[in-house]
Amino acid sequence: MRQPLDRIETDTTLPDAADVVVIGGGIAGVSAAYMLAKRGHKVAVLEKGIVGAEQSSRNWGWCRQQGRDVGELDLMRHAIGLWQSLPQEIGRDLGFQQTGVVFVTDNPAELASWERWSKVAREHQIHSTLLSAEEAQARTPGSRKRWIGGLTTPSDGRAEPAMAAPAIAAGARRLGAQVFENCAARLLETTGGKVSAVVTERGTIRTNAVLVAGGAWSSLFCRRHGIDLPQAVVCGSVARTTPGPQVMVASTSTTGFSARPRTDGGYTVAMSGRGTVHITPSLLRYGLAFLPTFLQRRKGLKIRFGRSFFEELFQSAAWGPGDVTPFEKTRIWDPAPDPELLALAMDGFKTAYPELADLAIAESWGGAIDSLPDAVPVISSVPKMDGLYLSTGFSGHGFGIGPAAGVLAADLIEGRAPVVAPHPFRYARLVDGTRLTPDSRL
Repeated sequence: MRQPLDRIETDTTLPDAADVVVIGGGIAGVSAAYMLAKRGHKVAVLEKGIVGAEQSSRNWGWCRQQGRDVGELDLMRHAIGLWQSLPQEIGRDLGFQQTGVVFVTDNPAELASWERWSKVAREHQIHSTLLSAEEAQARTPGSRKRWIGGLTTPSDGRAEPAMAAPAIAAGARRLGAQVFENCAARLLETTGGKVSAVVTERGTIRTNAVLVAGGAWSSLFCRRHGIDLPQAVVCGSVARTTPGPQVMVASTSTTGFSARPRTDGGYTVAMSGRGTVHITPSLLRYGLAFLPTFLQRRKGLKIRFGRSFFEELFQSAAWGPGDVTPFEKTRIWDPAPDPELLALAMDGFKTAYPELADLAIAESWGGAIDSLPDAVPVISSVPKMDGLYLSTGFSGHGFGIGPAAGVLAADLIEGRAPVVAPHPFRYARLVDGTRLTPDSRL
């Protein structure tokens, strides 16, 4: 197993009412629930499957400021502080270690992009350092690859995906939040254009505020209510290896592989910027929004057409409160990993570090990544429906920023001054004609 997902005690009896209902038990949802409960609100978290069982436990575990879109930097800097303070605050280990992140390269264009990014990052108090060829080699001891340079951020780190979301959810429960597993939200009820209740498979909860933090499922839920959310799903692939010689401390990424040490003595290995996109009706629906992103990143994507197209084609988005929904039919989305991609990553890893020649894949898995056209999440109210908020579209880097995304979502729901400027995360940019492309400096 990649690492057994920590399980927590959950609740069984739905409340009649809640101040806030959070839909989704991943790290974004449970972090918001924790922050709201900490501030004295009555919160109910609805998870259709198991807390943290989808992308929140299938990611690499990196907690990085380095290389992020500039719009995310202030929020991510706040997240690093939360990763440091939350374990003591909630009384549970998140597996966080502040070991830094290192990027190294033999590509001059890539190094130039990091230099451009680092200049902007300094304006946001992110203390990243460009590495010379000699420094890059020193940061990757034992590597036979010859680097021309690199980038490092010592304040970055890593945490354990199997531990983090469940631990934060347990912390929320200890503060009075209720957490429900195997309890899908079916639809919202409104009164006068305002949220008034959430209908679940177990009953109805009256509420005036709902946060949709459903990851790859968020767009479908929104579409049921006539709300456009141009979100695509990219399937990523990750492997854990057998234990082997410890050749690195910091999480390390280069063109041929990305890897981090694991607490079990092995490594988590993947390849940055690579994934599989399945052609579906929803992807075609939002195709124009994603076209600039696709053209920019097409070399890293495999495009597939198959069963998923027809499954979605015949899937209605007009279910009623008594209907079994797609969320109940698929409790945990478990995509197949791409063995060819992982073989390439392992080959790159072992070529760079011949000492790891005997390293083998112990397990591999896939994850469904909720992606937006500009690769920046939406953490925002939705003007079309008063009382509805979104925290989704983290585009493969939501784990690290998740705790701070919870703070921002809680701030917006409460109407208090937000922890950072919310403008980069606004929903309106997705539907008002704003040109959406990933940051060209990345």
